[in-house]
Amino acid sequence: MGKAHASRRGSMQFWPRKRSRHNLARIRSWPSNNVAKPLGFIGYKAGMTHLMAEDNHPKSITKGQEISLPTTIIDCPPMFVCGVSFYKKSILGLQKSSQIFAEKLNKDLSRKIQLPKKTINKINDITEFADLRLLVQSQPKLTTTGDKKPRLLEIALGGSKEDKLAYAKEKLGQEIKIEEVLNEGDALDVHGITKGKGFQGTVKRFGVMVRSHKAEKTKRGIGNLGAWTPKRVDYRVPQPGKMGFHLRTEYNKQILKISSNPEEVNSKRGLHKYGLIKSSFLLIKGSVPGPRKRALVLIPTIRPNKKTHPEAPAISYIAK
Repeated sequence: MGKAHASRRGSMQFWPRKRSRHNLARIRSWPSNNVAKPLGFIGYKAGMTHLMAEDNHPKSITKGQEISLPTTIIDCPPMFVCGVSFYKKSILGLQKSSQIFAEKLNKDLSRKIQLPKKTINKINDITEFADLRLLVQSQPKLTTTGDKKPRLLEIALGGSKEDKLAYAKEKLGQEIKIEEVLNEGDALDVHGITKGKGFQGTVKRFGVMVRSHKAEKTKRGIGNLGAWTPKRVDYRVPQPGKMGFHLRTEYNKQILKISSNPEEVNSKRGLHKYGLIKSSFLLIKGSVPGPRKRALVLIPTIRPNKKTHPEAPAISYIAK
């Protein structure tokens, strides 16, 4: 809550405070990689737990000792490659020139887009392009989220143009597993949509000071809307409005474990407010944005932290 000497704690870094248009994050920048593989993956936040691991940071005061780490569990069912998008260069930058779908598409995709009547694979006929991306869909039927509509996203590829085209031909109409994209110990960026909190006042939304009981009009509000001149309300003045459901990114989150054995984290009753994990999962150090069952986009870190130890610690116990 705000204090007298810092009565307004609302950060101007995130402006305007508007809701996201979609429930899946939009990726504006992709990392670079010389290996032909996807530079992102779609996962579902399942919840948090804690684990005991050996501290392997060389300069830590608890080096070699077992410490407790807060951990986020992300359910990562395989993604299905349903198409390939080709781009060409223009005056305005890269523009989409063509899009090719796989011959056999999942029926669940019809909940998201209108499926083409005839899916003719002509990927071998395309030779001139500046870049290409994989059109992938998540498979919520392999999770316990209860969601039926898949998430659709264009994911960039690493490598040269020839390597990208060869990889796209190989994976079109196939599944991609999390083990093919990320490794244990790697740092990644988590793009997600935060919890929606609805219409909130200035105290909760901006952290302004709660006024005295002798205030003339209101306690949980601002004193005035600003100066008389200029005769308008400045956008910096904290006002009530919708809060939450914002697009946010958590940078440099370390992968503690990648496993295809859900029994390592599943309890008998399943994860709280999520259920049982049925496929591969990630254990990420710390927290990530969004509520349970929210779809997240995981990409290799775009600005790595040199102080982070590149190896995952040895885990001795995972709380269920």
